[in-house]
Amino acid sequence: MTDIRELLLSRIRDVADHPEPGVMFKDITPLLADPAAFTALTDALAEIAQRTGATKVVGLEARGFILGAPVAVRAGLGFIPVRKAGKLPGATLAQAYDLEYGSAEIEVHAEDLSAGDRVLIVDDVLATGGTAEASVQLIRRAGAEVAGLAVLMELGFLGGRARLEPALAGAPLEALLTV
Repeated sequence: MTDIRELLLSRIRDVADHPEPGVMFKDITPLLADPAAFTALTDALAEIAQRTGATKVVGLEARGFILGAPVAVRAGLGFIPVRKAGKLPGATLAQAYDLEYGSAEIEVHAEDLSAGDRVLIVDDVLATGGTAEASVQLIRRAGAEVAGLAVLMELGFLGGRARLEPALAGAPLEALLTV
């Protein structure tokens, strides 16, 4: 696993002062552009999906779509997008959550999840955990079980893990990288 961590880290670019001064943005586009690194990432996340017994993969808008869809294909599972409010055309379930300065809402198609589903949530970064926590609540409200949460990278200094662990209620939280 050390080799994959080194490969992934070598393809993540730091961008200073983006989106605002004082922020060091972790840009994953070089990783996505490298077929070997993107394949290694997809394989690692698909292995987590299989290990957790997931039956579906949920990707969180927007980079969670980029990572989650190939993971679902590789693991032989269905893929469910969790979108910002107002983006899905059918009947939806919605979950509001607080941001640093305001609030937001995410939605899922109500019929895409059911009581027999075990869902692995996939995203690129775990920061404060607000969106991930809302997705856990949304999946449970749809009647499905949360099999776990898997991310490429956890920004440990922002405390997302501590916020999420009570909501996950024992389901695993796996980060391939912690920075």
